[in-house]
Amino acid sequence: MVSPRRAVFLDRDGVLNRSLFVNDLPQAPTRVEDFEILPGVADALSHLHLAGFLNVVVTNQPELATGELLPAALDEMHKILRESVDLDAIYVCPHKEGDGCTCRKPKPGLLLDAAAQLGIDLKSSVMIGDRWRDVGAGQAAGCRTFFLDYGYPERLP
Repeated sequence: MVSPRRAVFLDRDGVLNRSLFVNDLPQAPTRVEDFEILPGVADALSHLHLAGFLNVVVTNQPELATGELLPAALDEMHKILRESVDLDAIYVCPHKEGDGCTCRKPKPGLLLDAAAQLGIDLKSSVMIGDRWRDVGAGQAAGCRTFFLDYGYPERLP
């Protein structure tokens, strides 16, 4: 039997790549040319891998449901991300608020799916995010959480 693995679950926008801002609120890039990996991310994820953690992205992308983000653009952004940093998996919720899915953070569906598919021990894992939804998903899944507080004018975890 394989022993459960530890993971660092990472929100994408604002944690791994630069968010865009509209009316002082962070927004996901919808064009490949606006997708920029933040400084230090590649080194940080390499260190996490060396420490024995899986690096798993869990990201809400409601712009897919609204048509603001084309699937081909998302695929290209994730190709850039995979080629630039040490990642083990990327899980995406394509739904918008109110769709009733179980994967949209703050629900834990993305983390639960990753845990089941990759053999992850959620209690030994961590969720890192920059919004209350990320922290809520991590807590709901039983992970420790880290909140990157950029001072967004919105609800705090």
